[in-house]
Amino acid sequence: MPNLPDALRALRYRNFRLFISGQLVSLVGTWMQMVAQSWLVYRLTGQASMLGLVAFSGQIPVFLLATLGGMASDRMRAHTLIVITQSASMVLSLILALLTLTGHVHIWHIITISVLLGVVNAFDIPARQVFVAQTVDRPDLMNAIALNSSMFNGARIIGPAVAGLLVASVGEGWCFLLNSLSYIAVIGGLLAMRLDAAHTRRPPVGDRSILVGFRFVLGAHAVRDLLVLLGLMGLMGMPYSVLMPIFADRILHGGARAFGILGAASGVGALVGALSLVLKRSAKGLGLWVAICAMGFGAALITFSLSRSFPLSVLLMLPVGFTFMVQMAATNTLIQMMIPDALRGRVMSVYSMMFMGMAPMGALVAGTLAHHLGAPLTVALGGSGCLAAGLAFTLRLPRWRQSARTLYRTEEAVRAAPSVNAPV
Repeated sequence: MPNLPDALRALRYRNFRLFISGQLVSLVGTWMQMVAQSWLVYRLTGQASMLGLVAFSGQIPVFLLATLGGMASDRMRAHTLIVITQSASMVLSLILALLTLTGHVHIWHIITISVLLGVVNAFDIPARQVFVAQTVDRPDLMNAIALNSSMFNGARIIGPAVAGLLVASVGEGWCFLLNSLSYIAVIGGLLAMRLDAAHTRRPPVGDRSILVGFRFVLGAHAVRDLLVLLGLMGLMGMPYSVLMPIFADRILHGGARAFGILGAASGVGALVGALSLVLKRSAKGLGLWVAICAMGFGAALITFSLSRSFPLSVLLMLPVGFTFMVQMAATNTLIQMMIPDALRGRVMSVYSMMFMGMAPMGALVAGTLAHHLGAPLTVALGGSGCLAAGLAFTLRLPRWRQSARTLYRTEEAVRAAPSVNAPV
């Protein structure tokens, strides 16, 4: 595909095209399941604390086991690992669909399957981060990550909207079934790939310790600062999504349909954010983007918590999705460009712990706080924490830039690749 615009240059690679197209179909199903599962929990229990518990059960395995997933990604072929994890996810989704469609589902079924999916994700997320870096050449890595984020958020728009309609008309079980079937697309794409030496060779020989990723992060100030900020966003900010059924039903009085629309609106904002990174030619200036969007995410959450109008709440979901997506994708890009290949799986497993692993703790706390303080005040407190964390990162930005330049240039020297703009 030689005539693609520069913004789509990563699509020149056949394996990346297969990967991203399969993921698009699969992630639409994943978002459908996430929305339907939240509504099912809310319908069965009506409790904010139970929404937090289910979210906690699905994400805490990522925090506890992501280091094992990162080590596995550095020791075996990432492609093989992804085929295994996607197949396991398909089976678990099918079990949940059958339980729901036959009317035998109980809250303990949902919690158990959420835990098992969390275990699968602990291995799947680091493997996907490693594999995306293998499907394109280094100069196109930032574009590949941005396109991957765009695909993720395109699915985030479609999935919740479709799920809201299906839940309201035929029930949650059909969302789970469609999600299970959607995994056929990504598994088929993976099996259709032509794998070269970059995908079939054994990982580089080196320190195989599970702790080496943590040691690298602790010593690399630029990587550490980004991950700490991302973890704080996950802990204090991301739990807003757990409380969305309460906003949709009790505060905005819109039911399942409003729940799907709010999720889709957040996805639209996130998609616009991802596309803004697609159009960016180099990583220069991304550190400032991270700082601004961290503060913007907190401010957007605070404003959303004050709204009692459904149209206004939908509009406010746009900056919520935009700011978090830009911060997350920019952080991913910067870290991927500053770490050595031999440690990529383990360092990105720490990224997974911060991105998804801190969210369950925040979800558990948010569910408890919402039960006593109400969902709006809980979201406002989380937004205030995100705003403060973003301001603290902004104050450290000059020192962060110095560390980022050093790491980036070290990796460029090791690779003996032509130099481009340093990621500052």
